[in-house]
Amino acid sequence: MKPIALITGGSRGIGLGIAKSMLKAGYSLAINGLRPADQVKEVLAELNTDEGEVIYCQGDISISEDRSKIISEVKAHFGRLNVLINNAGVAPKERNDILDATEESYDWVLNTNLKGPYFLTQLVARWMIEQKNKKPKETFSIINVSSVSATTASVNRGDYCISKAGLTMSTKLWAVRLGEYDIPVYEIQPGIIRTDMTASVVEKYDKLIEEGLTLQKRWGNPQDIGKTVAALATGTIPYATGQVINTDGGLTIQFL
Repeated sequence: MKPIALITGGSRGIGLGIAKSMLKAGYSLAINGLRPADQVKEVLAELNTDEGEVIYCQGDISISEDRSKIISEVKAHFGRLNVLINNAGVAPKERNDILDATEESYDWVLNTNLKGPYFLTQLVARWMIEQKNKKPKETFSIINVSSVSATTASVNRGDYCISKAGLTMSTKLWAVRLGEYDIPVYEIQPGIIRTDMTASVVEKYDKLIEEGLTLQKRWGNPQDIGKTVAALATGTIPYATGQVINTDGGLTIQFL
C-alpha cells in the first residue's frame, strides 16, 4: 500500500516538480490548487501513471472552509495521509517599496503564505496524531516550502519576506508540538528557481547569477526542490526535525 502525500500548489512550478519526485519515491498524491479541475486535466494526465495515483483537490488554502474541504476529500478518497507538503504561495501583486506598501497586498500574501499553511497543518496534525495512535509504526511528516526571503530582506516585497519568516517560526512551533508523536516537521528554503513566478525577472537574475549571486552558477529548477522534499519525506534525513534545508545553490552563504 503506497503512502499518501498532500501537496498544496501542486499543479505547477515548484509544486509540480515536487509531485513528480514524490511519485518516483513511491507515493500516491493529492494535489491542491486554485484552478478549477478542468484546467488541470493535462497535468493530471501527465502525473497519473503506473508510479502512483493522483487526485486533484481544488481549494483556496487561505479560506477555512476550503481547507476543511480539501482534507475531507483526501480522507474520503484515500482514508489516510502520511505527508503534508505546504508549498502553495503567492507573490505580491505589485512589488512596492515598503514606504508605499498596501494593506491589501499584505493581507493577500500573508493569508495564503502564512495563515493558510499554519491552519492546514493544524488540521493535518490532528489527523496524523489519530493515525499514529492507531498505527504507531506508521511514518508521518510535514514539510514547509518557504524561501530564502525568510532571512534575506527585499524592501520591494516586504509582505512576502514577512510571510516566509513567519513560516520559518511555524516550522519550529509544529516541530516542538509534534515531537512527542515522532512526527517530524521540516522546512526547505529555495533560492532563485525558474518558474512562472520568476518569469518576469529572468533577465535580472540571469545577470546576477553570472556575476556570482549563487555559488552554483545556474538557476534552480523545480526538480531540485522536488528531490529535496522526497529525501525528507522518505526518511533519508532522519533525526532532524525543525531544521531548514537551504536549496539555493549557495546563495545565502556569506563569504569574503
